[in-house]
Amino acid sequence: MPAPVTTPDAATTHTVQWHHTPAAPAAQPGPWSVQAIQALLDKPLLDLLFEAQTVHRQHWPAGDIELATLLSVKTGGCPENCGYCPQSAEFDTGVQADKLMAVNEVVRAAQAAKNAGATRFCMGAAWRAPKDRDIEKMSELVSAVKGLGLQTCATLGMLQAHQAQALKESGLDYYNHNLDTAPEYYQDVVSTRAYQDRLDTLQYVRAAGISVCCGGIVGMGEAPVHRAGLIAQLANLNPYPESVPINSLVRVPGTPLADSAPIDPFDFVRVIAVARITMPTARVRLSAGRQQMGEAVQALCFMAGANSIFYGDKLLVTGNPDVQADVQLLHKLGLQGHQISAMD
Repeated sequence: MPAPVTTPDAATTHTVQWHHTPAAPAAQPGPWSVQAIQALLDKPLLDLLFEAQTVHRQHWPAGDIELATLLSVKTGGCPENCGYCPQSAEFDTGVQADKLMAVNEVVRAAQAAKNAGATRFCMGAAWRAPKDRDIEKMSELVSAVKGLGLQTCATLGMLQAHQAQALKESGLDYYNHNLDTAPEYYQDVVSTRAYQDRLDTLQYVRAAGISVCCGGIVGMGEAPVHRAGLIAQLANLNPYPESVPINSLVRVPGTPLADSAPIDPFDFVRVIAVARITMPTARVRLSAGRQQMGEAVQALCFMAGANSIFYGDKLLVTGNPDVQADVQLLHKLGLQGHQISAMD
């Protein structure tokens, strides 16, 4: 018999079933309280990992890892003051502002990513909120990448409803817009927008029929309760995101958070595990900060239920483990890249 799996209200036992393509995220049996999530985070690590892996195997085939590639198609010059971001125009980080990349440049990068095994291609642009003319140009990029047979994702800042609809019509599969942290800690990280602005964008994206990619960053000086609060916000979205990237802060010189104390690796693994338990059918993505983790911590993250990674040598403007290193790690662990099927 598998071990009991905690839900917000009670411990229940579930029969393990395999699903090669998970169903869309379902509404939760009840809201996850911050206290319930904190209780999960506080469990003995091995118990937590066992529970997370049990939940994971109820909803996902063993060893399946989605490989996603992220390209900065418009770098630098962002007017936001997000304390973690080297692309903010307010901070001196050495990042130069560039114009939007041409379609043929993006297509070449997307084809290279596909050749390397990626199945999802995400395009990031350093805008606070794109103008309609920006959306027109991004729609061209989305259509071109979609034509290669890749899943498409974009992260462009805050959207309006009609902009989300235009992106959907161009073939956009996913839109990334992270909540970053708990609402109580948000103003300590960024003051140029409100938490509700992020929630509004997610609503527009969902209403347009685009799948939601939404997660956060840990290691920004937040308290443990703020990590619980972030997971509560994500898990209580109805439905919760199809993709949940969990980032460990990459401390970039020149940003306000450059001197933040690094998160304990085991605490990071705990966040991954609790994301898996509270959002069983989401792709939980091991994202920024992998370069600093080493193979052993990454392996624990996969044990905790992470089943997606950003794949390639760069995440927007920060380093990432190179492709060959990732291939070798997945081979060592007996994991394999997810293949797109007609049902995806």
